[in-house]
Amino acid sequence: MMITEIEDYFTKGCGRCDRFDTPDCSAARWAQGLAELRRICLGTGLDEAVKWGHPCNVRNGRNIAIFGAFRDNFRLTFFKAALLKDPHGVLETQGPNSHTPETIRFSDHGDVVAKEPIICAYLDEAIGYADAGIKPVKVVREVPIPDELIEALDADPELAEAFAALTPGRQKSYAFNLGQAKQSATRTARIIKFRDKIIAGKGAQER
Repeated sequence: MMITEIEDYFTKGCGRCDRFDTPDCSAARWAQGLAELRRICLGTGLDEAVKWGHPCNVRNGRNIAIFGAFRDNFRLTFFKAALLKDPHGVLETQGPNSHTPETIRFSDHGDVVAKEPIICAYLDEAIGYADAGIKPVKVVREVPIPDELIEALDADPELAEAFAALTPGRQKSYAFNLGQAKQSATRTARIIKFRDKIIAGKGAQER
């Protein structure tokens, strides 16, 4: 079960796999670098929340950036990254199915401190857009995807790859199901419940 308390991530991990709360957990491996990222993000005045089992940095309820830890790297991924100018060319796409460079990857704890001025500048830029209510131009997709699912896919590379591999019909089944929910919180809760199905390549109504 995914964590709900922010401190649990930094001491135990996200709760998504059987490496949770073990020395082999990716969050434990990259604890030093993640702590530095946390310090930097909090230093910009962002608040913390747990979303999709990961620390998410928010500004007045708007998602700004989210942490991720993997076996060979850890990451800071920006929401609404299409707005960022990226003058230093540090942003990368999360995978082959991602069209927008949105992630800064780190493969060494020292990388965070070395890139601290760049990270701060990008966070400040993202915060400025959030405060001004500026959003990227929406890309017209064959399958209309709710904003909550787009954010979940941005935050979860494994989920994004699995969703992209679904047939258009299965993708539409999730878009339709989520679209029936009136509340954003309900859509987010459904996405969490749907995750295993999407990873398994199933549609919303399949068992």
